[in-house]
Order: sequence, then C-alpha cells, then structure tokens
Amino acid sequence: MQQAADLLNQASALAEDPGFKKYLALRAQSLLTDQYRESDMAWMDMKDNNVDLIIGPIETYEDTLFGYKASYEGFVLLKDMEWSKRLARYAHYLPQLQKDLPVPARYKREKPGTDSDLGAYNAIYYAGDANQGAKTIADNLPNDEQVQLEKGTRRLQMENVIHAKFDKIMLPIANELVAPEQLKHVTFDAFFQNTMFHEVAHGLGIKSTVDGKGTVRKALKDYASSFEEGKADVLGLFLVEWLADHGELDKSKLMDNYVTFMAGIFRSVRFGASDAHGKANMVRFSFFTDMGAFSRDPVTGKYSVNPEKMRAAVQALSAKLLETQGNGDYAAAKKLTDEKGIIGPQLQSDLERLTKDNIPVDIVFDQGMKVLGLSDEPAPTASSGR
Repeated sequence: MQQAADLLNQASALAEDPGFKKYLALRAQSLLTDQYRESDMAWMDMKDNNVDLIIGPIETYEDTLFGYKASYEGFVLLKDMEWSKRLARYAHYLPQLQKDLPVPARYKREKPGTDSDLGAYNAIYYAGDANQGAKTIADNLPNDEQVQLEKGTRRLQMENVIHAKFDKIMLPIANELVAPEQLKHVTFDAFFQNTMFHEVAHGLGIKSTVDGKGTVRKALKDYASSFEEGKADVLGLFLVEWLADHGELDKSKLMDNYVTFMAGIFRSVRFGASDAHGKANMVRFSFFTDMGAFSRDPVTGKYSVNPEKMRAAVQALSAKLLETQGNGDYAAAKKLTDEKGIIGPQLQSDLERLTKDNIPVDIVFDQGMKVLGLSDEPAPTASSGR
C-alpha cells in the first residue's frame, strides 16, 4: 500500500488537471488509511480530465459468504470526450426515471444524486480483480451508498472492450442461437445501450431498506450482488422503453434492444451461474421464458423474442427485484435464486453448441508497456479472439 501510495503521489505531481491532481493525492491517502469516502467524492468532482484511474478495494463479488469484503483492482482509462458528450444527457433523466419506476412510492423514495455522469472510455490497462475472470465492459462507481446519494455515480462504458466482445463473441453466439428472422436485430448500438443503461440503472431504486434497519447490501448478504446486478439488467431495458416512450430514443429500435438483450444473456451466462452476474442472468432468462417473452423452436434450437410479452416481463421482474431489495427480504431473495438462478439441461445443451463452435467465452488482453510502445521490447502478437 505504501509503494502504491508513493506512486500515486508522484502521478499527482505530474497531473495537469486540478481535479485529477486532487483525486490522486487523496486516493494515495485512502490506500494507507482504508478510508475512501473523501477520495470518492473528489473522483466524482472531476469532470474535465481525459485520463482516469480507478484503484482500490472496489467490488465484493469474490466474498461469497456475506458479500462484504472488497477485492483490490485498478483501471487506467482514456476518456472519449466526443462520445461522452453524446451520452451525458441521459444522466439528467435520473430523477424522473426514479419517480416512474413500476413500484409503490416507498420503494423509490430516495433521490439519486444529481451530479451523476455518463462517459465512454477506452481501456488501457486492467489489474488485480479487474483482470481476472470476465473482463469488465462497464462500471458504475463509487459503491459507497452515501457518496451515491450526495454525488450520484459515474457510469463508465469501456468502448474498446465492448467492441471486442461484440465482434468476437456476441455475433457468433447470435448466429448460432438466435432465430434467423431476428438476427438483424442484434446490433452493436443496442449492445452498447444495454450496457450503458445497465450502469445507469444501478443508481435507481433504493439503497436502504424501507424498514430503516440498514442498507440493502447488508440485509441481502450473499444475494446482494446478484440482486443488484439483476435489477440493473432489467431496469436497463425499462429505461430504454421509457426513453422510447418519451421520444428520446427511436421506438423502431426497441426490438434491437430486446433481441440483443437476449443474446447478451447467452454470452454472460457462459461465465457460469455461480457468480453474481451469472445468477442474475439465469433468474432473468427463466423469468422471461416463463412469461413467454423468450421462446425456443424445438426443431431448429433457435430462440426468439415476443416483443408484446417482453414489456410485461420487464415490468413484472423490475417490480419483484426492487421490492425484494427494499424489503431486505433475504428469504425471498434466496427462494427466487434457488428456483430461477440455475442453468437447465436444455439451455446447457444449447450452450455446449457454442463451445463446439470454438466461440470464446471471453477476451484476454495483451496490455502493458510493450503494447503501448513505451518499451524497447516488441509487443506481443494478439491471439485469436482477443
């Protein structure tokens, strides 16, 4: 920690943007004191820097006992200023989106921070927890509920990582598992929007239980992460529908979002149904299938979306997840996960077709000083699927 703090202080001395300079210095202190709120606040105050660094104990997915302990990770990012300006306007809708959530008022009484922002970034380097297992395509930070209420959150879309996963993984999966007549609806724009609005949706709903007994995270324990990811997934679609209804997105593109969303489940569930994202994916897949939003042709083994039933499924699952969180109902969270959060034999058989086709589960990064051209040694040649 001392070595990392020393390097952050050196970086702070070099930083030209005042907000970034302040954040780096405060983050150096945080690594030594294990108190991160002040540096989180400073990170949220940064608006104009085009280089960003996320470092520290961030996510709790690895703690499968209670989901309390966070793992250390780091991201070095370059901000795409043009794309970020195009995305920024969506953050302004958060207060109205919160009011319009499909649940009773007590489950949306909190007001999301108004200083939230939404940006596109190119990932330069992942380290620690970020570089093991599935590679993150987006983030919604900080995780501190107090910072979220006071400042909002920053939604970071890793543009180059999203592109790589769409080209190398999503399209081949869609070709194998999506009905031919709906293949045209699997698009990069929809994949980017699904990812983006997933992160926006993390800022909605409720952070503290309605009975005042503490945070949702503490109440749901080992199910907190999967329910939060599931909420963000399904509310992301709710937001797309809301924006289309209010003229902010092209309504004719709704089907793109629906079909790409389904194909995205096939992509994500291949990471396994044991982690938070995997459980959330399976709960959603099972719930939507039960409501007729997804169906499988028994002859071709291809899946399709019923757009009329899709909207009803989105509303129903959104309400169920938000209310379970607000109630801090551990028993209900466990029941839903036990019943819906498993990969059935039919889906498992279909996923095995993807393995036989040699479709990669995820990308692997070639990264570091050599790749950036900052070393005299030659950069490695990228492997297939990376």
